[in-house]
Amino acid sequence: MRYAPLMRVGYARVSTIEQDAERQVARLLELGVPEDRIYSDVGFSGAKMTRTGLDNALAAVREGDTFVVPALDRLARNTEGALEVIRRLTDAGVIFQNGTTPYDPKDPMAKLFFTILAAVAEAEGGWISLRTREAMARPKVRAKLKGRRPKLTERQDENIAKHMAAGDLAVAEIAQMFNTSRTGVYRAQARHQARSAQRVGE
Repeated sequence: MRYAPLMRVGYARVSTIEQDAERQVARLLELGVPEDRIYSDVGFSGAKMTRTGLDNALAAVREGDTFVVPALDRLARNTEGALEVIRRLTDAGVIFQNGTTPYDPKDPMAKLFFTILAAVAEAEGGWISLRTREAMARPKVRAKLKGRRPKLTERQDENIAKHMAAGDLAVAEIAQMFNTSRTGVYRAQARHQARSAQRVGE
């Protein structure tokens, strides 16, 4: 018998380290997910189903909880992967919610709708990859991508600090994920700690 109150757990994902999950997090907050129950992955393709943030989010839900994503393509960019996660949640008695729409496994039309959404997300992922490869093939684009590493955002500093605190990845792996150096990882962690201390003191 479960005594803990039912929870809403949210998941957000961005494909590159240059992107920020802030908008997705804000949307999840609007959907009623507590900030400390939001998990995210930065720099992970939706085609890859093994992700630290997703694994932690799935591990956090229990029977009767609701697993929320701001959009289905944030969960997965392939139909099989998305449906497998939804089946896993359904079998565990967890409600899956895409935006404001909860998934009812007993409704065949709902199943069809989510299958179509997953297929569209997969197709969009393929189109994006194709356009990216075509753009990368242009000499001017390749030249622009060379040079100094991009400056990390405050949100990326926070994500780095979370990985460092969790100890789930080696420093070298974190550096590669966020396109920075090992020194950059430690600096990002220090910046986040300084910001956190400043907020506490305010």
